[in-house]
Amino acid sequence: MSFFGKIFGEKENNPEKKSFWRSITSESDLAEAVENSYENTIVIFKHSTSCYISKTILKNFEKEIENLDQKISFYYLDLLAHRSVSNKIAADFGIRHESPQLIVIEDGKAVNNASHQDISISLIR
Repeated sequence: MSFFGKIFGEKENNPEKKSFWRSITSESDLAEAVENSYENTIVIFKHSTSCYISKTILKNFEKEIENLDQKISFYYLDLLAHRSVSNKIAADFGIRHESPQLIVIEDGKAVNNASHQDISISLIR
């Protein structure tokens, strides 16, 4: 990766390349994720791809979860590309939209959420 790529974040750091992320790109993807929350905990990371702070928080969170051995499904939402899905999440779960934002869902209900520097693996039960 080039010097400027390290500073400004080249596509090489795309979270969708990480094997644990599942993309949410539509309301049907969201519905499927919520349905999966009845089987095991799901986590949705809402990320602004144009925000340096969001990129930094995402990288730090990815480091925390790489070796997690709990049965958790991790979902990634590019909220700039899919803002309507982000708005639906806010409306359905009664959580004010923020970015970056982490939402933990169990049995179809949001049980925890955080934004910015408060995002941590400790939010997941």
